[in-house]
Amino acid sequence: MSGTALAATDVWAGYGGQPVLQGATLSVAPGETVGIIGRSGAGKSTLVQVLLGRHKATSGRATYGARPVGKMSRKETKAFRSVVRAIHQEGLVGVDPRTTVARLLKGTLDDARKAGRPTGQEPADVLARVGLEGRYLDRTLYSLSGGERQRVVLADALATRPEILVLDEPATALDPALRDAVADELAGLAEAGVGLLVVSHDLRLVDRLAATVHVLGEGRVVETGPLGTLLREPQHDETKALAEAYPEAVASFR
Repeated sequence: MSGTALAATDVWAGYGGQPVLQGATLSVAPGETVGIIGRSGAGKSTLVQVLLGRHKATSGRATYGARPVGKMSRKETKAFRSVVRAIHQEGLVGVDPRTTVARLLKGTLDDARKAGRPTGQEPADVLARVGLEGRYLDRTLYSLSGGERQRVVLADALATRPEILVLDEPATALDPALRDAVADELAGLAEAGVGLLVVSHDLRLVDRLAATVHVLGEGRVVETGPLGTLLREPQHDETKALAEAYPEAVASFR
């Protein structure tokens, strides 16, 4: 699976018969940095869920390389989940909050080894990458602050040395200084060749991490380009609405 792209092609999807995505198409590969912006309800999180195989498209397809996401064998799925990792705004989905940091990271590292991705790392090594000391290993997820928990989420994603990171509002629980530190870590990953797909309302974060930005509106990509160009010279009504909603961001590009 090495070096392949994660892609959505003409994806339609929704909930309860109500369409949310209506022909969304985009891709990200190792070495690429891609952002997705759009107003609330544009379908950003739904698109992420389809790309990760957690929500089924009604038509179109999500793929990783030549393989349809969600239709892989168990072995392929394990490999996919090691090389394509996600960081969500809600943190670790489906993980018991009483789990210790050490147990969480050890389980992730063990799964990576079973999937054929030896990491050469231990839980303390992974924590150090996000600025947390070894004393956090015995803490439960429940006992952590929002910022600490978000850094553990990032550490868990980094543990498998992924080829692509999908970031769905990754910095919502962080204070400005910590957000900048996490952005520095993510920018370093991008420079090392990790593909980043950044979905966020934080335009400063998107600008820092994504070279190419897609505007999602009407359930599809309506405009694409560098963020500064999109905000200074919006062509589509959805982009114009975003530019009007974030005048400070527009001013920073002038």
